[in-house]
Amino acid sequence: MKPVKCRRGWKRVAAGWALVLPVVLMSACGQPASEETEETRAVLTVELVSPRVEVWPQVLTASGEVSAWQEAIVGAEVSGVRLQETLVEIGDVVSKGQLLARYNEDMLRARLARLDAALAEAEATHARAQADLDRADRLEQTAAVSRQVIEDYRTGAAVSAAQLASVRAQREAQALELAHARVVAPDDGVISSRSATLGGVSTMGEELFRLVRQNRLEWRAELPADAMPRLQSGATAELAGPGGETVTGTLRQLSPTVNPRTRNGIAYVDLPVNSGLAAGMYVSGRFLLTSSEALALPQTAVVLRDGNQYLVRIDDQQRARRIKITTGRRHAGQVEILEGATRDQRFVKAGGAFLSDGDRVDIVASGS
Repeated sequence: MKPVKCRRGWKRVAAGWALVLPVVLMSACGQPASEETEETRAVLTVELVSPRVEVWPQVLTASGEVSAWQEAIVGAEVSGVRLQETLVEIGDVVSKGQLLARYNEDMLRARLARLDAALAEAEATHARAQADLDRADRLEQTAAVSRQVIEDYRTGAAVSAAQLASVRAQREAQALELAHARVVAPDDGVISSRSATLGGVSTMGEELFRLVRQNRLEWRAELPADAMPRLQSGATAELAGPGGETVTGTLRQLSPTVNPRTRNGIAYVDLPVNSGLAAGMYVSGRFLLTSSEALALPQTAVVLRDGNQYLVRIDDQQRARRIKITTGRRHAGQVEILEGATRDQRFVKAGGAFLSDGDRVDIVASGS
C-alpha cells in the first residue's frame, strides 16, 4: 500500500511544475512579445512638411503711439463775457467756419454802439477843424490872419484827425471782439476735447476746444537709431488694428534727431481716415522693405519649450527627433528658419509638442 501512495504524490508534484514552469520561463525572458509591441506602436499620426524657399519682404518691427497729425486749440478771444451756448460735443465732425459756441453779445454790442457815437463826434470835430484850417489858408494869402493863428488851426486839425483815427481804431477793435463772441472751427476736423462750460465767464486765451485737424492721425513709431537709415519716405507700414485687422499707412518723414536717453528716433506714418485707431493707442507694426528669399515652414511646426524653439524631425525609421532652431521673419502663417533645418529634412507639421525623442509615428499623406 505505501509504494502506491508515493507514486501518486510524485504525479501531483509533476503536474504542479507543469503549470508553474511556463510562467517562470516567461518572467525570466522579460516577456519579449509584449515589449516588442510597445516599441513598434505609433504614438501619433502626423503629417510631414519640408522647408521651402519663398520670396518675402524684409520687415522692420516697431511700436509707438497713435497721435493726431495736428491738433488745433480753439480758445476764447473775448474777456469778461458769459458763455451763452455750446453747439458741439467730443467726437463731433466739424467743418471750417462752423459755429462751435457763442458768448453773450449784449454788452459787446452796447460798447460798439457807444464807440459808434464817439466816432460820429470825432468825425464832426475833425470836419470843423479841417474847415477852419481851409479858411485860414485862404486868409493867409491876404495877410489878414497872423502866421501864429494859422499854425494853431493846423495843429487843431491834426489833433482832431488823430482823435478820429483813435476812435475809429477802437471801434474796429470792438467790432472784432463782437465777431469773436462767435467761436468757429479753424479747420475741418473732429472735436477731441471740450473745456467750454455753459455760463462760464471768459478769460482771454482760455482753451475751449481741441480739434484734430482734418481728422488725420499718425503713428509715431519708435526705432533704434541704427535702423532709421533703412527707411525712406513713402515706405509702407502695416499696423495691427483694434479688431485684429491690418491697417496700412505710409511713412511721411523721420525725426531729424534721436532721444538722447533711449537712443530711439521717431518715424511719422500717415494713417488712413476711418482706420479704427484712436489717438492715444499704443500699437505695434512693421515696415515693409525690399524682398528677399526665406526658408519657410508653417508656424504650427514650431514647438516652444523652456524658452527655446524646436522642430520635430522624422527619420527613416519614422521616429521623432527634436531639433533646436533659430527663427526670423513671419509672414502669412509661415515662419522663416534661419538655423537648424535644411530643405531635404521632413518635420512634423502640427502636434510636435506631444512627441518625445524616439517616439514612433504613423505618417499620413500630405493634404489628407
